[in-house]
Amino acid sequence: MTVLEETSLSKTKWRPDLYILGAILPIMGAGLITMKSFVGDGNFFSKQLVWIVVAFIAFFISSKIDFRVLKRTYVIVGLYSLSTFALIALFIFGSISNGAKNWINVGLFSIQPSDPAKLILILLLAKYFSRRHIEIANIRHIIVSGVYTFIPFILVAIHPDLGSAITIFFIWFGMVLFSGISKKHLALVFIVGSLVFFGAWQMVFKDYQKQRIINFITPSADIRGSGYNARQAMITVGSGQLFGKGIGYGTQSRLQFLPEYQTDFIFAAFAEEWGFVGVIILLGLFGIIIARILYTASKGEANFEILFGIGLAIFFMSHLIINIGMNIGLMPVTGIPVPFMSYGGSHLVTEFIGLGLLMSMRKYSRATHKDRINNEFVGY
Repeated sequence: MTVLEETSLSKTKWRPDLYILGAILPIMGAGLITMKSFVGDGNFFSKQLVWIVVAFIAFFISSKIDFRVLKRTYVIVGLYSLSTFALIALFIFGSISNGAKNWINVGLFSIQPSDPAKLILILLLAKYFSRRHIEIANIRHIIVSGVYTFIPFILVAIHPDLGSAITIFFIWFGMVLFSGISKKHLALVFIVGSLVFFGAWQMVFKDYQKQRIINFITPSADIRGSGYNARQAMITVGSGQLFGKGIGYGTQSRLQFLPEYQTDFIFAAFAEEWGFVGVIILLGLFGIIIARILYTASKGEANFEILFGIGLAIFFMSHLIINIGMNIGLMPVTGIPVPFMSYGGSHLVTEFIGLGLLMSMRKYSRATHKDRINNEFVGY
């Protein structure tokens, strides 16, 4: 870090973004209410309460971290290597659930390495692009960043976890766009992406994943078989109509026509009980979260903070779009959670750590305008 950077940064009193927290709380509450409505052997409600407490603890700890440490190359490389090893370890120690080997059992709970891998990738790409913002038009940087992304992408896709793999691609693609890529390079990215998809279809995707994509294109082809989940999710969403059936009166979920109501299809279960009005309110709350993340990113005086905020917003938006899309038949069923709402600890803790790091970045302000600091990233 240069002397100029150290003197131009001033530390302010830490304070969380109350708008973000104020929007997250009712979203988590909606998820808990949905889980509580359907009593079963899983006892998801009480378990999720424990994960929420753990997530808030992780949020406050990460918000106290000096984010400038994350700009150091050895820290970023160490985290990236650790996440890569964790994804590789799934082949040996992973447990199979719903046909995918995505979890590592650690005592009383399980860890899904693909969730923190997404956050670490955002940090890595923010670091990489921020140091090369002047020469970002050089396609070499697009290729190098693509290689960094391809490693977790292919490891996650092989396990297989199609939803997380798509999210990883969206994170890279979105951050590349905001880093200043040229239009001709954008066209090249689409071509390369198409080739990667074709290769993954031939060598990576399992038969059931291919069937999900086929069902997405022709959802009525196998309603009783592989297209059953997607069909039931659409019926459940539509049955909520304008104001919903009321809490605890979601018949599609209660009668177990809708599978995985607490995770993959919690949006459908929520829509059935709360209706179109409830969905609009839910989307509005997510809109507040995304807007505040982007607002915080726009106030960043260094490209690293700006790019991290943009990457974090893409992370949340991609999860939300993919999940809602598969619930209403616009995207294939991929098994991706709704942020802050779906049952599970790995994704919830990762989301709060990401927001905690964003809050940590808010503690610092730069007295000198960034346009006057041309060598800002030299010396990291």
